[in-house]
Amino acid sequence: MAITEDAPPGVPPPAPARPNGERPDGERPSGGRADREGRSDREGRRLSSPLVLTATLVLVVLAQSPIRGALGTPLMQSWTTVFVAVTVQALPFLVLGVLLSAAIAVFVPPSFFARALPRRPALAVPVAGVAGAVLPGCECASVPVAGALVRRGVTPAAALAFLLSAPAINPIVLTATAVAFPRHPEMVLARFLASLLVACAMGWLWQRLGRTDWLRLPAHGAHEGATKGETFWNSVRHDIMHAGGFLVVGAMAAATLKAVAPAAWLRTAADNPLLSVLALAVLAVLLSICSEADAFVAASLTQFSPTAKLVFLVVGPMIDLKLFAMQAGTFGRAFALRFAPATFALAVTGAVLTGAVLL
Repeated sequence: MAITEDAPPGVPPPAPARPNGERPDGERPSGGRADREGRSDREGRRLSSPLVLTATLVLVVLAQSPIRGALGTPLMQSWTTVFVAVTVQALPFLVLGVLLSAAIAVFVPPSFFARALPRRPALAVPVAGVAGAVLPGCECASVPVAGALVRRGVTPAAALAFLLSAPAINPIVLTATAVAFPRHPEMVLARFLASLLVACAMGWLWQRLGRTDWLRLPAHGAHEGATKGETFWNSVRHDIMHAGGFLVVGAMAAATLKAVAPAAWLRTAADNPLLSVLALAVLAVLLSICSEADAFVAASLTQFSPTAKLVFLVVGPMIDLKLFAMQAGTFGRAFALRFAPATFALAVTGAVLTGAVLL
């Protein structure tokens, strides 16, 4: 028989030993040496950004001879020339557009638009569409602004007309289009008229056929509660990173198409009117270029007809991959799945009809 000693009065008996260091209540102790060593090992195995950058620079230095040889080929020189030209030409307009759109989104209250629009939806749609011509902003900013308008009581048809027209016909975009097409002022007029026509047509179509259960009421903005200065610079940083990234991707795609795609393929697509229109319409959706920069990409596609380029300029600011995601996140998936295909079809049709008359 084991002999045990009684504990002194007022002192609880020691807890029996538990396997694996468990406590009597079943919990494991935290902060022990084993836990600290495990966390240290896991942190040591993580790749940090400086480590990745250093490894990349070391690889570039070691492979500088093959890289120099690849960049010296005529193919890469052509690619680099087109990429740098498109990026350098478009970047000032992109930055100016982001600054102005952030200022409007932050310092102009949404209630101003609600008071300025007519009460009748049929009249509010064209007024909202024309308002997009005097309010600079890219499509990245137009979706949140349209959501704020709906939240403040503006009829959805007018808010959607503004959503489509603002990034397509504002002064920054039209000026960039004039710079990209210096010898073709009719391209600026065609872009303005086709985009405004499509924006108003989509607003009236929603007023006629749209249902309230397809449209989810937008939530409040992510920056509410912050000061106006903080919201402004947060919006600028966000739009610069997103729009600048899409600009680089678009410039890379245009340069690749120019330098790598066989000339016979481009001639085949460009010589067929229907195929050229569909090809550039789909390309506008896939590239998702900011509207302040897409004119320079369109101007670089010299094989295609002016009407096909106009389709590219009208479709891109109204519906692309990033816009579909933003519309689904703001107004709901049921809305985006119906609104995006209708916008694409009307944008292609409106651009082709306008191009046939003006170009």
